[in-house]
Amino acid sequence: MPSFRYELLCEGRVAGIDEAGRGPLAGPVVAAVAVIDRTAAKRRLLKLINDSKQLVVEDREAAYEAMIASGIVQFAVAEATVEEIDRCNILQATFMAMRRALQALAEQPEVVLIDGNQVPPRLGCRAETIVGGDARSYSIAAASIFAKVTRDRYMARLAESFPGYGWETNRGYGSEEHLLALERLGPTPHHRMSFSPLNRLL
Repeated sequence: MPSFRYELLCEGRVAGIDEAGRGPLAGPVVAAVAVIDRTAAKRRLLKLINDSKQLVVEDREAAYEAMIASGIVQFAVAEATVEEIDRCNILQATFMAMRRALQALAEQPEVVLIDGNQVPPRLGCRAETIVGGDARSYSIAAASIFAKVTRDRYMARLAESFPGYGWETNRGYGSEEHLLALERLGPTPHHRMSFSPLNRLL
């Protein structure tokens, strides 16, 4: 379970950053940044916050709505497009989305905690990496929920315009349903053509 251990080791305002959607064959990569007011955080809210991958859809949605309703979690979300992913590669596009999310935050932090082991260049503030941070830091876990829910909702809306690929459930990942639909229907403008097996279709 996450805690505020890493936040308490930092001085000043601390934010968590995480992303969703590095692996799918379709859709943008989405990054989120979150700052939790630790002095006002109630146990009832904190019990809802965990690594988004460890939460079922209903619990992710509940945590997302509860964090917004609480008024004590400041956050921002940004994306890098499919075109940017294909042009720059997924790692650089992820860094791009993280920088954009941080820049969109109303009040900039002194320190950011980042899930993983790589710091995006040109963040503009001090950064600390935490491997498995979305399960260890409340700030990163909150960011992971904002990123995941935002992207999942986007892919569900996209599925209405591009039916047949199963994006409302597979979120653009390479499920059997998605791969079979690619053979049957071909790629859309929302597919990452630099990713295998799509690059073989070029």
